[in-house]
Amino acid sequence: MNLTSRTVLVVGGTSGIGLGLARRLAAAGSSVVVGGRSIDRVSDLPTVPIDVTDDDSVRAARDDVLARFPDLDVVVTMSGVMPLEDLLDPGHFATARATVETNVLGTIRVVDAFTPHLVGRGAGTFVTVSSGIGFLPFPPMPTYGASKAAVHAYSEALRAQLAGTGVDVVELVPPAVATTPAQRELNPAALDLDAYLDEVLTLLGTDPTPAEILVEAVRMHRWAERDGTYAELVARRSQALAMLPGRG
Repeated sequence: MNLTSRTVLVVGGTSGIGLGLARRLAAAGSSVVVGGRSIDRVSDLPTVPIDVTDDDSVRAARDDVLARFPDLDVVVTMSGVMPLEDLLDPGHFATARATVETNVLGTIRVVDAFTPHLVGRGAGTFVTVSSGIGFLPFPPMPTYGASKAAVHAYSEALRAQLAGTGVDVVELVPPAVATTPAQRELNPAALDLDAYLDEVLTLLGTDPTPAEILVEAVRMHRWAERDGTYAELVARRSQALAMLPGRG
């Protein structure tokens, strides 16, 4: 995929991986607009307010972006939440609902909003964002993992349904990435953001672009079942349940 002359919307791009990716794409020569609920965090790129849990907000953002950027040809759906969740606590259901609302339905809302535009152009790219946890569960975040598995399945179906329209679907599959010092302290094994983005931009820029953007650090998650390491790795990751309140 040519990264030097695209017009890109990064939804959920006001912090973390999303903002890093937006800035890298802009530096490569693409026109980039960032969408999110906290657009005041971003002063170096055009922004649009959007709440992916709200139908009206998504439609308003679409209309705003297309009015300002009629050549939009890449839509990145980056919005997501990843809360801890204790399934022994009946109150976890509210957390589960909010996670699905943002991670799964938010992705679908954004894709639905921009599909007519991209299909009408006869060319373009959706970039969806799943997670290594969607392939190899991290037990303290059960609904997060389930939501990212859903994004993967939805991306596969979307790619099949858009075949022949000129619109590609690329799935970004991040491993643990440290985007703040606090995240680095919590998970010393997390990949540095710049190192992650270096690999991502290289993979996105290949021709043809892979259907799944898999950096080296996430391959152990993606292929655990195939490689026969799944049960061992889930058992090892289950030790992190001690981080839940009352479980230590």
